[in-house]
Amino acid sequence: MAQIFKAKKKPLKQQTLELNITGMDHQGRGIAKHNNKVCFVSGALPNETVKAMLVEDKAKYSSAKVIKVIKASESRVDAFCEHYNQCGGCQLQHLEVSQQVVEKQTAVTQLFSKFAKLNSLNWQAPLLSKSVHYRRSARIAVMFDKAAKKMRVGYRASGSKNIVSINKCTVLDEVFADVFTLFDGLINQHKALHSISHLQLCQSDEKNFVVIRHTKAINDDTKALVEHITKSQQFEVVWQSESDVIEHSHLAMPFYYLKEFDLKFEFGLGNFIQVNAQVNEAMLKQAANWLDLKGDENLLDLFCGIGNFSLVLAKQAKSVIGVEGVTSAVAMAAQNAQTNSITNAQFHCFDLTQSIQSAPWFSKNLDVLVLDPSRTGAMAVLEQLSLKQFKTILYVSCDPVTLARDSAIISQAGFDLNKIGLMNMFPHTGHIETMALFQRR
Repeated sequence: MAQIFKAKKKPLKQQTLELNITGMDHQGRGIAKHNNKVCFVSGALPNETVKAMLVEDKAKYSSAKVIKVIKASESRVDAFCEHYNQCGGCQLQHLEVSQQVVEKQTAVTQLFSKFAKLNSLNWQAPLLSKSVHYRRSARIAVMFDKAAKKMRVGYRASGSKNIVSINKCTVLDEVFADVFTLFDGLINQHKALHSISHLQLCQSDEKNFVVIRHTKAINDDTKALVEHITKSQQFEVVWQSESDVIEHSHLAMPFYYLKEFDLKFEFGLGNFIQVNAQVNEAMLKQAANWLDLKGDENLLDLFCGIGNFSLVLAKQAKSVIGVEGVTSAVAMAAQNAQTNSITNAQFHCFDLTQSIQSAPWFSKNLDVLVLDPSRTGAMAVLEQLSLKQFKTILYVSCDPVTLARDSAIISQAGFDLNKIGLMNMFPHTGHIETMALFQRR
């Protein structure tokens, strides 16, 4: 059998650079020039001069990390979290929160110019929330640290698989303020809990859930102890074994209620929901306002999840077809339609990366398209749909690169970008959520 020789990568020589930062990319990194190529600088802001350590040197770009700010931006602020320099959860606490939105909008504008050749964007006012305690869900990692000889409970370190022990997370809802120290103590005191691999936090309107994922069986006495101790913190513990099944049998189904639309959304603890409840409601209100449905429209909602957009818009449209690739989400969407007495919405489970020609929901009698894809975007389905049948397309994006790329397809199909707006779903992070409205020319 032939063996292919692979040369070992040479370790990067430690190099300190002085860089002038000219802008910011869509991940929240400063942009500079080094050796006639782009250098992405973590921790740097536009209009700063910094001393940085080179951490990556590729043929077309390099990456560096700030070690000292020589000339600071007027928008630079002190991070409010004690773990900020180690934890990988937030990337922008050193930038004033209103300026974070400005920089994100600039980054999206540049991506549209590059990928979609659209240069004049009709930006609307951004959707904002409180900048701390905005997360109603999060995933906490648990791992044994050989060096410290203890289990660590926290988040992944920036650019690493290592776990940073967290005392408090200020972007999490305040109901979870003590969850880290509580479980750090429990897991390190009881060896039976060392098989825990992560904790999933989820706040519904009535209960605060902690899903405990474990890779080996945990005895009933230990489970009872954990449930007793966590009850005083008003946590509802749910155990998830290596089978990946989350048992809801003894629990009331979690839900969130949208007062603006008089809608109740139930969801499974394995289902996706938007982590920022305040921005989610504002986003749905904006979608309804922008689409301005008259009641005679047949609407197609792709990547519909548990029906977050579908049911809101079904109250204003003639009919809604929701399509989603996750079976449990489709079941919840159908259940939510029934719970809310909505009869003009139907839901289908379908992998939207596959051919749609024989799909049971595929119809030419549709005139409004709503898209809310994952970070991979909607290119696979956009290239198959006859977009000319739609008069309006609303695209909700969690990745500005795939949004700009997909907008080129929509633009080439004869649509104008009518409105675009940021939704600051994740303050202090590099994540960018955007809503774009396209109208047929």
